[in-house]
Amino acid sequence: MLSKIWFYFFFVSFFAALYQWLFLSNTEVFSQIVSSLFDSAKLSVDIAIGLVGLMCFWLGLFRLAEKANLIHYLAKGLSPLFRQLMPGVPQNHKSHGSITMNLAANMLGLDNAATPLGLKAMQDLQEVNSEKQTASNAQILFLVLNTSSVTLVPATLFMYRAQLGSNEPAAIYLPILIATTVSTLVGLGSVVLIQKINLFNRVVLLYALSFAILLSGFVFLCLKLVNEDLSQFSTLSGNLIIFSIVILFLSFAHYKKVDVYNEFIEGAKDGFQVAVSLIPYLVAMLAAIGVLRASGVLEMVLDGIAYIADLFHLNTDFIPVLPTALMKPFSGSGARAMMLDTMNNYGVDSFQGLLSGIVQGSTETTFYVLAVYFGSVGIRNVRHAIFCGLLADAAGIV
Repeated sequence: MLSKIWFYFFFVSFFAALYQWLFLSNTEVFSQIVSSLFDSAKLSVDIAIGLVGLMCFWLGLFRLAEKANLIHYLAKGLSPLFRQLMPGVPQNHKSHGSITMNLAANMLGLDNAATPLGLKAMQDLQEVNSEKQTASNAQILFLVLNTSSVTLVPATLFMYRAQLGSNEPAAIYLPILIATTVSTLVGLGSVVLIQKINLFNRVVLLYALSFAILLSGFVFLCLKLVNEDLSQFSTLSGNLIIFSIVILFLSFAHYKKVDVYNEFIEGAKDGFQVAVSLIPYLVAMLAAIGVLRASGVLEMVLDGIAYIADLFHLNTDFIPVLPTALMKPFSGSGARAMMLDTMNNYGVDSFQGLLSGIVQGSTETTFYVLAVYFGSVGIRNVRHAIFCGLLADAAGIV
């Protein structure tokens, strides 16, 4: 499926470019496409190189946690839940711990920390995958949860809105929380139906109830804070949690008599190889997305939606936000640029400005996450991962 999608990105873009050249007299379109190809290739390397340091650091910490059996204890506490959701993964497997830490980092908006943790979790799941080039049920479930995970603290969006002069930078907090919750439920539900997982048992319901209580408490705390305090709380809590995890890993390993420095170095050595191995997958995906955008395909889709809305006499105030929505599954940086453009043109606190911020925070970038996470372990057959991921995206955006 991924191979067909990738091919049609180029195929459709070529005919869209021909249309622009022949009927719209856009003689620069092919130059723009070729420039986008080169820029995407360069961006792929920049992203991978940017990940090297983070991968080395977090894989070094994980080495300490594994040597000290800390990950085992964390996995053991969540093993009953994962045994129901991922029956193909052994009980108390170390992937349970790395998955939990990745999802927690995503929920707190810790982008820099979430990616290395997610790559580690995917590597752990690959160890128990019997068909190394085909995504397992557990890996698909993890990826969909990763791309649609509930965002408790969208600190980066608050920052952008504050920089653009918003009177209430955190005004989009509850809508984003609702959107990401719906996205997660739809993504999880689609995987559950396809993989025939039984969610209606005592164990899953108990964990779900516990999570709902914690989520409600966190939301209640945030609603008690004014906008300025909420932004500060977001930044403080995120950074405090990251450094606390670092101290926990180091302290526990030291307590268990682990040679913390040398074991950290051994774990960090794997970081460079993992980051560099991502480059071919990133080049392939980002080049296809760049071509799709430069050829004008997205603009044509927008024009078509606007035309249909006019036919049915619908309110079209949402149309300026659609570039952000359509770009979101493909490119996080592209969607962010379109969000900022909408905020600048219509006003950060306008309907369009608010909606673009909510859309930006509603889901993760499915194709990027798929290329990075599956690419890191050499998976080529993604099975139903794309369908479930895009379904979650659509639910969050709608």
